[in-house]
Amino acid sequence: MAKAKPFDIPKQEIWDAFTKVRANQGAAGIDGQTIEAFEADLASSLYKLWNRMSSGSYHPPPVRRVMIPKSGGGERPLGIPTVADRVAQEVVKRRLERVLEPIFHDDSYGYRPGRSAIDAIRKARQRCWRSDWVLDIDIKSFFDTIDWNLMLKAVRKHTDCTWALLYIERWLKAPVQLEDGSVVAREAGTPQGGVISPLLANLFLHYAFDAWMARNHPGISFERYADDIICHCHSEAEAQALWRELETRFTACGLTLHPQKTKLVYCKDWNRRGDYPTISFDFLGYNFRPRKTIWHGRLFVHSFLPAASPKALKAIGSTIRQWRLHHWTQMSLEDLAGRYNAHIQGWINYFGCFYGSRLSRTLLQIDAFLTQWARRKYRRLRRRPRSARAWLLRVRSAASQLFAHWRFVNIEGRTSGAV
Repeated sequence: MAKAKPFDIPKQEIWDAFTKVRANQGAAGIDGQTIEAFEADLASSLYKLWNRMSSGSYHPPPVRRVMIPKSGGGERPLGIPTVADRVAQEVVKRRLERVLEPIFHDDSYGYRPGRSAIDAIRKARQRCWRSDWVLDIDIKSFFDTIDWNLMLKAVRKHTDCTWALLYIERWLKAPVQLEDGSVVAREAGTPQGGVISPLLANLFLHYAFDAWMARNHPGISFERYADDIICHCHSEAEAQALWRELETRFTACGLTLHPQKTKLVYCKDWNRRGDYPTISFDFLGYNFRPRKTIWHGRLFVHSFLPAASPKALKAIGSTIRQWRLHHWTQMSLEDLAGRYNAHIQGWINYFGCFYGSRLSRTLLQIDAFLTQWARRKYRRLRRRPRSARAWLLRVRSAASQLFAHWRFVNIEGRTSGAV
């Protein structure tokens, strides 16, 4: 008779975790194994992982670290676990998420089922209309500085599952392989890029911030998406006092408020008086500031509204230029649409939700490249830029569904959606 495993982990949970990892795709870890390679011998790979996790002998390999550019300049470290390790993390994440979801705060939006960044932005827009001040919080190197002892204390508060606790501790302490191939130990933090890292980060900030705010400042609303946080205050004095208290609170939790990036913002609009140095902030790729809008269908006034941030629009424009559409003359217009529509629609789905005219001007760069494409492809248009533009307008009129942004921006360049 086979000896029972120390940990009872159903094989179905391993399979369910793999299907989620496969759907999310992702790059290879330090072993160079892709998801396709892992699938080539799937039954053996999953059985080996189940056997090791059930016996307690699973030790996560080092996480491959790559540096990715930040929108504001500089680089951010991203940790890439192996495919097998992502599956193992997904198993534990699912077990822990069932316990943690019911206790998380309503205004925590990051990496949670049924919640999105757009939900957070929509709520922030409404609250900026009601409260004059925002405290825009930036936690310095949050994912790299999470205190392991406090993290494990929070996990133990919600589960006594021995194998989940064992593997969470091992993931926290797993070393990192740098881009030069060297392996270094870690003393704090949880790598961004890990499957379980967002859930652990949410749990840590639930106690470091969410529950603390609900207990000490129930009258101050906030939105938090992972470590991106904004608080809505009714006065400058209230915001400044909260800032001071949060510095003390975060220090006690092993965290540091970024002294330059944390700031007070006055949500100025048509009926708010006074001049203040900071009247805008960025949150989740959107820039909040006074913008012209139509009130009651007839009056043009300034309201405090979100729109795609200049950083986001610059990144989108850079991507469009990198496509070099005008050089793909061997392809048809339909081929180009099929190749790039998923990217375009993704931008529209996210950045077109609020004040879409800001996005529409950037997306019209695509049409400028398509005009150049037509001039290169068709000899009769080569020396006739006006005719090329007129040709593209006729195509847009006849096939307005071809490119995703043609459904979003009409021919005159106005956004088809509401502000």
